[in-house]
Amino acid sequence: MFKSIAHIGVAVKDMKSATELFRKLFNKAPDHVEEVAGQKVATAMFRIGGTAVELTAATDGESPIARFIEKRGEGMHHISFVVDDIEAELRRLKQLGFQLIDEQPRMGADNYRVAFLHPKSTNGVLIEISQKAE
Repeated sequence: MFKSIAHIGVAVKDMKSATELFRKLFNKAPDHVEEVAGQKVATAMFRIGGTAVELTAATDGESPIARFIEKRGEGMHHISFVVDDIEAELRRLKQLGFQLIDEQPRMGADNYRVAFLHPKSTNGVLIEISQKAE
């Protein structure tokens, strides 16, 4: 079951300048900064109310974020939703015909297990589902 929006992901070329821009915008420092080696990205999370904005920059030219920026430029990358049971949601969504990028969850930033749905099956929006790791 989808519970809430976890964050809105924004793809950026330069983490330092993007973090400074959003620090000025929100009048606060990021709440969490992390490199996710498995996904070849660096992240900076700004929590705003009950959700967050996650800046994501490539740490390797072969990362999905690098390819995204090359094709589409900087901007909104994905919407992440918190779910109760990520494995059950993946099974449910696959059964309903959604195209999964991740058949199994993987570790993402901020100690969350994550999986993505292909935008071809969600009207062009990359959807991430996430569950806090125990």
